[in-house]
Amino acid sequence: MSEAPTISQERRITVTDSAARRIAELKVQEAAAGAFLRIAVSGGGCSGFQYGLSFDDQQNPEDVVFERDGVAVVVDEVSLDLLAGAEIDFVEDLMGASFQIRNPNAASSCGCGNSFSI
Repeated sequence: MSEAPTISQERRITVTDSAARRIAELKVQEAAAGAFLRIAVSGGGCSGFQYGLSFDDQQNPEDVVFERDGVAVVVDEVSLDLLAGAEIDFVEDLMGASFQIRNPNAASSCGCGNSFSI
């Protein structure tokens, strides 16, 4: 992966320890050692925009890389505008386990947490 451009603190995405551990576990389960987690925002969902998370092994020139404990999370420049300042976490509770995106740019989100509006 190429070096990420310098990103201001306001545009930075934080990956929690819990999320980094879970991403590493999933990479082993999926036999995707060389892959990274791609987070993208697209139009749709019940609130206007929706989050997409997937493993990818191709990096585009406009991608920005955030790393934690050797785990890479990649976001394209357009999605980064909508995710600036967000925190990516992995939470396990009585309701189940899931990645959660705490996005300070979201004015509201749906009940499932997979879509949001600004």
